[in-house]
Amino acid sequence: MPDGVLHLSSLVGSPLLDSANERLGRVEDVVARLDGGEGLPPVIGLRSTVGGRSLFVPVRHIERLEAGGAHASTTTLNLAQFERRPGEVLLSADLLGHSLINVNTARLVTAGDVELVAESGAWRVAGIDISLRARLRRHLPRPLRSDAGTEEGFVPWGQLEPFVGHVPTARLRLASRRIAQLHPSQIADLVEAASHDEGEEILAAVRQDKELEADVFEELDDEHQLEFLDERSDREVASVLSRMASDDAADLLLEIKQERRLPVLDLLPSAKQRKIRSLLGHNPSTAGGVMSPDFLAVPASATVADALARARKQDVPAELLQAVLLTESDGTLCGLLPAGALLKADPTARLSELDHSHPPSVGAEADIPEIARLMTDYNLVALPVLDADGRPLGIVSVDDILELMLPEDWRRRFGVARE
Repeated sequence: MPDGVLHLSSLVGSPLLDSANERLGRVEDVVARLDGGEGLPPVIGLRSTVGGRSLFVPVRHIERLEAGGAHASTTTLNLAQFERRPGEVLLSADLLGHSLINVNTARLVTAGDVELVAESGAWRVAGIDISLRARLRRHLPRPLRSDAGTEEGFVPWGQLEPFVGHVPTARLRLASRRIAQLHPSQIADLVEAASHDEGEEILAAVRQDKELEADVFEELDDEHQLEFLDERSDREVASVLSRMASDDAADLLLEIKQERRLPVLDLLPSAKQRKIRSLLGHNPSTAGGVMSPDFLAVPASATVADALARARKQDVPAELLQAVLLTESDGTLCGLLPAGALLKADPTARLSELDHSHPPSVGAEADIPEIARLMTDYNLVALPVLDADGRPLGIVSVDDILELMLPEDWRRRFGVARE
Protein backbone atom coordinates (compact mmCIF):
# COMPACT_ATOMS: atom_id res chain seq x y z
CA MET A 1 0.00 0.00 0.00
CA PRO A 2 1.40 3.44 -0.88
CA ASP A 3 2.97 5.57 1.85
CA GLY A 4 1.16 8.72 2.95
CA VAL A 5 -2.29 7.47 2.06
CA LEU A 6 -5.25 9.76 2.60
CA HIS A 7 -8.59 8.02 3.03
CA LEU A 8 -11.62 9.45 1.35
CA SER A 9 -13.70 8.89 4.47
CA SER A 10 -11.43 11.25 6.42
CA LEU A 11 -11.92 14.01 3.85
CA VAL A 12 -15.56 13.85 2.76
CA GLY A 13 -17.73 15.81 5.16
CA SER A 14 -14.80 17.78 6.50
CA PRO A 15 -14.49 21.60 6.39
CA LEU A 16 -13.26 23.50 3.35
CA LEU A 17 -11.01 26.27 4.64
CA ASP A 18 -9.71 29.31 2.81
CA SER A 19 -6.13 30.62 2.78
CA ALA A 20 -6.85 32.55 5.98
CA ASN A 21 -7.94 29.29 7.64
CA GLU A 22 -11.57 30.48 7.73
CA ARG A 23 -14.33 28.04 6.97
CA LEU A 24 -15.73 28.42 3.44
CA GLY A 25 -17.97 25.38 3.37
CA ARG A 26 -17.94 21.59 3.42
CA VAL A 27 -16.23 18.96 1.25
CA GLU A 28 -18.96 16.76 -0.25
CA ASP A 29 -16.92 14.63 -2.63
CA VAL A 30 -13.59 14.28 -4.42
CA VAL A 31 -13.55 14.41 -8.23
CA ALA A 32 -11.05 12.33 -10.23
CA ARG A 33 -10.65 11.83 -13.96
CA LEU A 34 -10.76 8.46 -15.69
CA ASP A 35 -8.83 9.25 -18.82
CA GLY A 36 -8.16 5.68 -19.88
CA GLY A 37 -4.43 5.98 -19.31
CA GLU A 38 -2.27 3.41 -17.57
CA GLY A 39 -1.41 5.68 -14.64
CA LEU A 40 -3.43 6.31 -11.50
CA PRO A 41 -6.50 8.55 -12.00
CA PRO A 42 -5.65 12.13 -10.95
CA VAL A 43 -7.74 14.10 -8.49
CA ILE A 44 -8.91 17.19 -10.37
CA GLY A 45 -10.92 18.93 -7.66
CA LEU A 46 -13.55 18.84 -4.96
CA ARG A 47 -17.31 19.05 -5.01
CA SER A 48 -18.07 21.34 -2.09
CA THR A 49 -21.07 23.04 -0.57
CA VAL A 50 -20.53 26.76 -0.02
CA GLY A 51 -23.39 28.97 1.08
CA GLY A 52 -25.91 26.28 0.17
CA ARG A 53 -24.57 25.92 -3.40
CA SER A 54 -22.78 22.86 -4.83
CA LEU A 55 -19.53 24.13 -6.33
CA PHE A 56 -16.50 22.66 -8.07
CA VAL A 57 -13.17 23.66 -6.53
CA PRO A 58 -10.40 22.85 -9.03
CA VAL A 59 -7.23 21.25 -7.72
CA ARG A 60 -5.21 24.33 -8.70
CA HIS A 61 -7.06 26.25 -6.00
CA ILE A 62 -6.35 23.63 -3.32
CA GLU A 63 -3.23 24.17 -1.26
CA ARG A 64 -3.38 20.88 0.61
CA LEU A 65 -5.58 17.97 1.52
CA GLU A 66 -5.40 16.27 4.87
CA ALA A 67 -7.48 14.12 7.18
CA GLY A 68 -10.17 16.36 8.61
CA GLY A 69 -10.08 19.19 6.10
CA ALA A 70 -9.19 20.73 2.74
CA HIS A 71 -7.31 24.02 2.51
CA ALA A 72 -7.92 26.34 -0.43
CA SER A 73 -5.22 28.67 -1.71
CA THR A 74 -7.67 31.56 -2.04
CA THR A 75 -10.38 33.36 -0.11
CA THR A 76 -12.75 33.60 -3.09
CA LEU A 77 -14.26 30.83 -5.22
CA ASN A 78 -16.13 30.64 -8.50
CA LEU A 79 -19.78 30.26 -7.53
CA ALA A 80 -20.83 28.42 -10.72
CA GLN A 81 -22.98 25.33 -10.02
CA PHE A 82 -21.12 22.01 -10.07
CA GLU A 83 -21.71 19.89 -13.19
CA ARG A 84 -20.13 16.53 -13.87
CA ARG A 85 -18.10 16.39 -17.09
CA PRO A 86 -17.26 13.36 -19.28
CA GLY A 87 -14.61 11.12 -17.80
CA GLU A 88 -15.11 12.31 -14.23
CA VAL A 89 -15.78 10.08 -11.24
CA LEU A 90 -17.18 11.21 -7.90
CA LEU A 91 -15.20 8.99 -5.57
CA SER A 92 -17.76 8.95 -2.76
CA ALA A 93 -21.00 8.92 -4.75
CA ASP A 94 -19.81 6.57 -7.51
CA LEU A 95 -17.49 4.14 -5.71
CA LEU A 96 -18.14 3.88 -1.98
CA GLY A 97 -20.33 0.90 -1.21
CA HIS A 98 -20.43 -0.11 -4.88
CA SER A 99 -19.00 -3.12 -6.68
CA LEU A 100 -15.95 -3.01 -8.91
CA ILE A 101 -14.33 -5.80 -10.88
CA ASN A 102 -10.95 -7.01 -9.71
CA VAL A 103 -9.69 -8.38 -13.01
CA ASN A 104 -6.65 -10.00 -11.39
CA THR A 105 -8.73 -12.28 -9.19
CA ALA A 106 -11.94 -12.35 -11.28
CA ARG A 107 -13.90 -11.20 -8.24
CA LEU A 108 -16.36 -8.45 -7.46
CA VAL A 109 -15.09 -6.25 -4.65
CA THR A 110 -16.93 -3.58 -2.69
CA ALA A 111 -15.20 -0.29 -2.01
CA GLY A 112 -15.26 0.27 1.75
CA ASP A 113 -13.03 3.29 1.32
CA VAL A 114 -10.97 4.96 -1.39
CA GLU A 115 -7.31 5.65 -0.86
CA LEU A 116 -5.51 8.68 -2.31
CA VAL A 117 -1.76 9.10 -2.62
CA ALA A 118 0.46 12.08 -3.37
CA GLU A 119 2.51 11.41 -6.50
CA SER A 120 4.76 13.97 -8.19
CA GLY A 121 3.00 16.81 -6.41
CA ALA A 122 -0.50 15.63 -7.34
CA TRP A 123 -3.11 13.56 -5.56
CA ARG A 124 -4.15 10.37 -7.34
CA VAL A 125 -6.50 7.45 -6.71
CA ALA A 126 -4.25 4.67 -5.42
CA GLY A 127 -6.95 2.05 -4.95
CA ILE A 128 -9.69 0.94 -2.62
CA ASP A 129 -9.86 -0.65 0.81
CA ILE A 130 -12.27 -3.60 0.88
CA SER A 131 -11.75 -4.52 4.53
CA LEU A 132 -14.55 -4.59 7.07
CA ARG A 133 -12.61 -2.01 9.05
CA ALA A 134 -12.82 0.40 6.12
CA ARG A 135 -16.58 -0.04 5.84
CA LEU A 136 -17.05 0.59 9.53
CA ARG A 137 -14.70 3.58 9.58
CA ARG A 138 -16.80 5.79 7.36
CA HIS A 139 -19.87 5.25 9.56
CA LEU A 140 -18.13 6.29 12.76
CA PRO A 141 -18.28 9.86 14.13
CA ARG A 142 -15.41 11.83 12.62
CA PRO A 143 -13.35 12.13 15.84
CA LEU A 144 -13.33 8.34 16.16
CA ARG A 145 -12.16 7.62 12.63
CA SER A 146 -8.61 6.41 12.12
CA ASP A 147 -6.83 7.12 8.86
CA ALA A 148 -4.78 3.95 9.11
CA GLY A 149 -5.33 1.48 6.31
CA THR A 150 -4.95 -2.28 6.14
CA GLU A 151 -2.42 -3.94 3.88
CA GLU A 152 -4.66 -6.96 3.43
CA GLY A 153 -7.68 -4.93 2.37
CA PHE A 154 -5.94 -2.73 -0.19
CA VAL A 155 -6.64 -3.34 -3.90
CA PRO A 156 -4.55 -1.24 -6.35
CA TRP A 157 -6.50 0.78 -8.89
CA GLY A 158 -4.67 -0.92 -11.75
CA GLN A 159 -6.50 -4.15 -10.94
CA LEU A 160 -9.95 -2.56 -10.94
CA GLU A 161 -12.68 -1.78 -13.42
CA PRO A 162 -15.67 0.33 -12.33
CA PHE A 163 -19.17 -0.21 -13.68
CA VAL A 164 -20.69 2.40 -15.94
CA GLY A 165 -23.92 1.96 -13.99
CA HIS A 166 -22.14 3.36 -10.96
CA VAL A 167 -19.89 5.81 -12.79
CA PRO A 168 -22.06 7.31 -15.56
CA THR A 169 -19.15 8.88 -17.42
CA ALA A 170 -16.86 5.83 -17.24
CA ARG A 171 -16.41 3.07 -19.78
CA LEU A 172 -16.15 -0.59 -18.85
CA ARG A 173 -12.80 -1.37 -20.44
CA LEU A 174 -12.91 -5.03 -19.50
CA ALA A 175 -13.67 -6.31 -22.99
CA SER A 176 -11.07 -4.43 -24.96
CA ARG A 177 -8.27 -4.56 -22.42
CA ARG A 178 -8.33 -7.55 -20.13
CA ILE A 179 -11.26 -9.88 -20.84
CA ALA A 180 -8.99 -12.36 -22.59
CA GLN A 181 -7.20 -12.99 -19.29
CA LEU A 182 -10.36 -14.47 -17.76
CA HIS A 183 -11.78 -17.93 -18.40
CA PRO A 184 -15.44 -17.98 -19.51
CA SER A 185 -16.35 -19.70 -16.23
CA GLN A 186 -14.74 -16.82 -14.30
CA ILE A 187 -16.76 -14.30 -16.28
CA ALA A 188 -19.90 -16.36 -15.64
CA ASP A 189 -19.09 -16.32 -11.92
CA LEU A 190 -18.85 -12.53 -12.06
CA VAL A 191 -22.22 -12.26 -13.83
CA GLU A 192 -23.89 -14.56 -11.31
CA ALA A 193 -22.43 -12.67 -8.34
CA ALA A 194 -23.37 -9.26 -9.74
CA SER A 195 -26.66 -7.42 -9.69
CA HIS A 196 -28.79 -7.67 -12.83
CA ASP A 197 -27.60 -4.31 -14.17
CA GLU A 198 -23.97 -5.14 -13.41
CA GLY A 199 -24.36 -8.53 -15.06
CA GLU A 200 -25.87 -6.90 -18.15
CA GLU A 201 -22.90 -4.57 -18.31
CA ILE A 202 -20.40 -7.43 -18.15
CA LEU A 203 -22.27 -9.30 -20.88
CA ALA A 204 -22.45 -6.13 -23.00
CA ALA A 205 -18.66 -5.90 -22.79
CA VAL A 206 -18.28 -9.61 -23.59
CA ARG A 207 -20.65 -9.26 -26.56
CA GLN A 208 -17.89 -7.61 -28.56
CA ASP A 209 -16.46 -11.13 -28.93
CA LYS A 210 -19.34 -13.33 -30.10
CA GLU A 211 -17.50 -16.60 -29.49
CA LEU A 212 -16.58 -15.57 -25.96
CA GLU A 213 -20.18 -14.50 -25.30
CA ALA A 214 -21.39 -17.97 -26.27
CA ASP A 215 -18.75 -19.60 -24.05
CA VAL A 216 -19.89 -17.48 -21.11
CA PHE A 217 -23.54 -18.41 -21.66
CA GLU A 218 -22.55 -22.08 -21.62
CA GLU A 219 -21.09 -21.56 -18.14
CA LEU A 220 -24.06 -19.62 -16.67
CA ASP A 221 -26.63 -21.49 -14.63
CA ASP A 222 -30.14 -21.92 -16.05
CA GLU A 223 -31.58 -19.07 -14.02
CA HIS A 224 -29.07 -16.52 -15.25
CA GLN A 225 -29.15 -17.77 -18.83
CA LEU A 226 -32.87 -17.11 -18.94
CA GLU A 227 -32.57 -13.84 -17.04
CA PHE A 228 -30.25 -12.36 -19.63
CA LEU A 229 -31.89 -13.88 -22.71
CA ASP A 230 -35.44 -12.94 -21.76
CA GLU A 231 -35.01 -9.31 -22.83
CA ARG A 232 -33.28 -10.18 -26.12
CA SER A 233 -35.03 -10.65 -29.43
CA ASP A 234 -35.42 -14.11 -31.01
CA ARG A 235 -32.67 -13.22 -33.50
CA GLU A 236 -30.30 -12.20 -30.72
CA VAL A 237 -31.02 -15.40 -28.79
CA ALA A 238 -30.41 -17.44 -31.96
CA SER A 239 -27.12 -15.62 -32.45
CA VAL A 240 -25.94 -16.78 -29.01
CA LEU A 241 -27.18 -20.36 -29.47
CA SER A 242 -25.59 -20.65 -32.91
CA ARG A 243 -22.13 -20.27 -31.35
CA MET A 244 -22.70 -22.53 -28.36
CA ALA A 245 -21.86 -26.23 -28.35
CA SER A 246 -24.81 -28.07 -29.86
CA ASP A 247 -25.64 -30.02 -26.70
CA ASP A 248 -25.54 -26.88 -24.54
CA ALA A 249 -27.62 -24.99 -27.10
CA ALA A 250 -30.23 -27.76 -27.09
CA ASP A 251 -30.42 -27.68 -23.30
CA LEU A 252 -30.85 -23.91 -23.27
CA LEU A 253 -33.47 -23.99 -26.01
CA LEU A 254 -35.59 -26.25 -23.81
CA GLU A 255 -35.38 -23.72 -20.97
CA ILE A 256 -36.69 -20.68 -22.83
CA LYS A 257 -40.41 -19.98 -23.10
CA GLN A 258 -42.18 -22.60 -25.17
CA GLU A 259 -43.69 -20.11 -27.61
CA ARG A 260 -40.19 -18.84 -28.45
CA ARG A 261 -38.48 -22.19 -29.03
CA LEU A 262 -39.51 -22.87 -32.61
CA PRO A 263 -38.99 -19.27 -33.85
CA VAL A 264 -35.50 -19.27 -32.31
CA LEU A 265 -34.72 -22.73 -33.70
CA ASP A 266 -35.82 -21.65 -37.19
CA LEU A 267 -33.36 -18.73 -37.07
CA LEU A 268 -30.36 -20.99 -36.48
CA PRO A 269 -28.09 -22.08 -39.36
CA SER A 270 -29.39 -25.23 -41.02
CA ALA A 271 -26.48 -27.43 -39.87
CA LYS A 272 -26.96 -26.30 -36.28
CA GLN A 273 -30.71 -26.87 -36.54
CA ARG A 274 -30.19 -30.46 -37.66
CA LYS A 275 -27.86 -31.23 -34.76
CA ILE A 276 -30.16 -29.66 -32.18
CA ARG A 277 -33.30 -31.32 -33.55
CA SER A 278 -31.50 -34.67 -33.36
CA LEU A 279 -30.51 -34.07 -29.73
CA LEU A 280 -34.02 -32.98 -28.79
CA GLY A 281 -35.30 -36.36 -29.98
CA HIS A 282 -33.52 -38.13 -27.10
CA ASN A 283 -34.29 -38.39 -23.41
CA PRO A 284 -32.10 -35.73 -21.70
CA SER A 285 -31.00 -38.24 -19.04
CA THR A 286 -29.56 -40.68 -21.58
CA ALA A 287 -26.41 -40.78 -23.70
CA GLY A 288 -28.35 -39.39 -26.65
CA GLY A 289 -29.48 -36.44 -24.57
CA VAL A 290 -26.05 -35.49 -23.21
CA MET A 291 -23.80 -36.37 -26.13
CA SER A 292 -22.30 -33.81 -28.45
CA PRO A 293 -22.94 -34.40 -32.16
CA ASP A 294 -19.69 -32.55 -32.87
CA PHE A 295 -16.85 -35.06 -33.14
CA LEU A 296 -14.07 -36.11 -35.50
CA ALA A 297 -14.51 -39.46 -37.25
CA VAL A 298 -11.90 -40.51 -39.82
CA PRO A 299 -11.59 -43.73 -41.88
CA ALA A 300 -8.94 -46.00 -40.41
CA SER A 301 -7.43 -46.25 -43.89
CA ALA A 302 -6.67 -42.50 -43.94
CA THR A 303 -3.20 -41.14 -43.23
CA VAL A 304 -2.23 -39.07 -40.24
CA ALA A 305 -1.88 -36.04 -42.52
CA ASP A 306 -5.44 -36.62 -43.81
CA ALA A 307 -6.78 -36.77 -40.24
CA LEU A 308 -5.03 -33.58 -39.23
CA ALA A 309 -6.32 -31.79 -42.32
CA ARG A 310 -9.87 -32.93 -41.55
CA ALA A 311 -9.52 -31.75 -37.93
CA ARG A 312 -8.56 -28.28 -39.17
CA LYS A 313 -11.49 -28.11 -41.58
CA GLN A 314 -14.27 -29.46 -39.38
CA ASP A 315 -16.15 -27.14 -37.06
CA VAL A 316 -15.48 -29.18 -33.93
CA PRO A 317 -14.63 -27.42 -30.64
CA ALA A 318 -11.03 -27.97 -29.60
CA GLU A 319 -12.06 -29.64 -26.32
CA LEU A 320 -13.92 -32.32 -28.33
CA LEU A 321 -10.86 -33.15 -30.43
CA GLN A 322 -9.17 -35.05 -27.62
CA ALA A 323 -10.15 -38.32 -29.28
CA VAL A 324 -10.42 -39.28 -32.95
CA LEU A 325 -12.95 -41.97 -33.86
CA LEU A 326 -11.73 -44.48 -36.44
CA THR A 327 -14.28 -45.99 -38.79
CA GLU A 328 -14.45 -48.84 -41.27
CA SER A 329 -15.40 -48.30 -44.89
CA ASP A 330 -19.09 -48.76 -43.99
CA GLY A 331 -18.89 -46.05 -41.29
CA THR A 332 -18.94 -48.36 -38.27
CA LEU A 333 -16.65 -47.62 -35.36
CA CYS A 334 -13.46 -49.67 -35.20
CA GLY A 335 -11.25 -47.76 -32.80
CA LEU A 336 -10.36 -44.61 -30.92
CA LEU A 337 -7.11 -42.69 -31.16
CA PRO A 338 -5.91 -39.98 -28.73
CA ALA A 339 -5.38 -36.71 -30.57
CA GLY A 340 -1.89 -36.48 -29.13
CA ALA A 341 -0.93 -39.65 -31.00
CA LEU A 342 -1.52 -37.85 -34.30
CA LEU A 343 0.94 -35.13 -33.39
CA LYS A 344 3.68 -37.66 -32.66
CA ALA A 345 3.06 -39.96 -35.63
CA ASP A 346 4.60 -39.96 -39.11
CA PRO A 347 2.24 -37.90 -41.30
CA THR A 348 2.35 -40.61 -44.00
CA ALA A 349 1.37 -43.44 -41.64
CA ARG A 350 -2.07 -45.01 -41.86
CA LEU A 351 -4.28 -44.55 -38.82
CA SER A 352 -4.89 -48.29 -38.73
CA GLU A 353 -1.14 -48.80 -38.24
CA LEU A 354 -1.05 -46.68 -35.10
CA ASP A 355 -1.53 -48.06 -31.60
CA HIS A 356 -5.24 -47.34 -31.20
CA SER A 357 -7.68 -48.71 -28.66
CA HIS A 358 -10.99 -50.49 -29.07
CA PRO A 359 -12.98 -48.53 -26.51
CA PRO A 360 -16.34 -49.41 -25.07
CA SER A 361 -19.31 -47.61 -26.55
CA VAL A 362 -22.94 -47.10 -25.67
CA GLY A 363 -26.21 -46.75 -27.46
CA ALA A 364 -28.24 -43.56 -27.35
CA GLU A 365 -30.52 -44.95 -24.62
CA ALA A 366 -27.75 -45.75 -22.11
CA ASP A 367 -28.34 -44.03 -18.78
CA ILE A 368 -25.98 -41.65 -16.98
CA PRO A 369 -24.77 -44.06 -14.24
CA GLU A 370 -23.80 -46.63 -16.88
CA ILE A 371 -21.89 -44.01 -18.85
CA ALA A 372 -20.11 -42.81 -15.71
CA ARG A 373 -19.18 -46.40 -14.78
CA LEU A 374 -17.68 -47.14 -18.19
CA MET A 375 -15.74 -43.89 -18.34
CA THR A 376 -14.37 -44.50 -14.84
CA ASP A 377 -13.47 -48.14 -15.45
CA TYR A 378 -11.67 -47.39 -18.72
CA ASN A 379 -10.25 -43.98 -17.72
CA LEU A 380 -11.94 -42.33 -20.69
CA VAL A 381 -12.23 -38.62 -21.42
CA ALA A 382 -14.66 -39.35 -24.26
CA LEU A 383 -17.14 -42.17 -24.87
CA PRO A 384 -18.59 -42.87 -28.34
CA VAL A 385 -22.36 -43.13 -28.74
CA LEU A 386 -23.42 -45.45 -31.58
CA ASP A 387 -26.60 -46.09 -33.52
CA ALA A 388 -28.11 -49.55 -33.96
CA ASP A 389 -25.71 -50.28 -36.85
CA GLY A 390 -22.59 -49.33 -34.93
CA ARG A 391 -22.07 -45.93 -36.53
CA PRO A 392 -21.06 -42.95 -34.37
CA LEU A 393 -23.91 -40.60 -33.41
CA GLY A 394 -21.98 -38.47 -30.99
CA ILE A 395 -19.52 -38.39 -28.16
CA VAL A 396 -19.98 -37.95 -24.41
CA SER A 397 -17.17 -35.99 -22.77
CA VAL A 398 -16.11 -36.43 -19.17
CA ASP A 399 -17.00 -32.84 -18.22
CA ASP A 400 -20.62 -33.41 -19.32
CA ILE A 401 -20.89 -36.39 -16.99
CA LEU A 402 -19.22 -34.60 -14.10
CA GLU A 403 -21.73 -31.78 -14.47
CA LEU A 404 -24.62 -34.21 -14.15
CA MET A 405 -23.19 -36.37 -11.38
CA LEU A 406 -22.10 -33.59 -9.02
CA PRO A 407 -24.63 -32.12 -6.56
CA GLU A 408 -26.38 -28.99 -7.77
CA ASP A 409 -25.34 -26.95 -4.73
CA TRP A 410 -21.68 -27.70 -5.53
CA ARG A 411 -22.02 -26.91 -9.19
CA ARG A 412 -23.44 -23.47 -8.59
CA ARG A 413 -20.73 -21.07 -7.65
CA PHE A 414 -22.89 -18.36 -6.08
CA GLY A 415 -20.83 -16.06 -3.90
CA VAL A 416 -17.46 -17.40 -5.03
CA ALA A 417 -16.86 -14.36 -7.22
CA ARG A 418 -17.53 -11.78 -4.52
CA GLU A 419 -15.12 -10.68 -1.81
